[in-house]
Amino acid sequence: MEPVKLISGKAYPFGRKNVDTDVVIPAHWLKTISRDGLGKGCFEVVRKEPSNVFDDPAYAGAPILIAGDNFGCGSSREHAAWAMLDMGITAVIAPSYSDIFSSNAFKNGILAVALPQAAVDRLMEVAKTDPITIDLEHQTVTTPFQDRFTFELDPFRKHCLLNGLDEVGLTLARQDAIAGYEARASKDLPFLAKGIAAAG
Repeated sequence: MEPVKLISGKAYPFGRKNVDTDVVIPAHWLKTISRDGLGKGCFEVVRKEPSNVFDDPAYAGAPILIAGDNFGCGSSREHAAWAMLDMGITAVIAPSYSDIFSSNAFKNGILAVALPQAAVDRLMEVAKTDPITIDLEHQTVTTPFQDRFTFELDPFRKHCLLNGLDEVGLTLARQDAIAGYEARASKDLPFLAKGIAAAG
């Protein structure tokens, strides 16, 4: 997982409320276990609409998505986070999220920023013409017009995102402690080591 510190650039001014994960990535894309290529199916239903924001060249490659209340509701499919990442989205700004989407986003390195509706409305307007910057270390969202919005984030999630640590990375960070435990267990509980060797 790549560290997330500063995300700056264009933002998709999407703004819709109650966008479920089937809108983010339709069910017929879930046959794969690979993350590669899912960006092509990301917001597929929305992309069928004329003049949709995702196919507007003005927002091509935008790393930020601005959405409405209850973003990511519906099923728990992790593919939604995978598809957004494959599309190049590394941060979402919305008033609220479904708990499952928020967890999946975090575990895959997507920063989910929750801001009041008034702040989201302002950012929707700015996104139509100018870039937006999210500073994770200082927990701020800023614009070229001196707008500055602060957001809350769980300290553990912040630490993991800043350091690019997913669940595997967190385990590997404790590699010395794990090796030390294994060495002590082999010495103090030799019968366990014999049982493991026999089973192998």
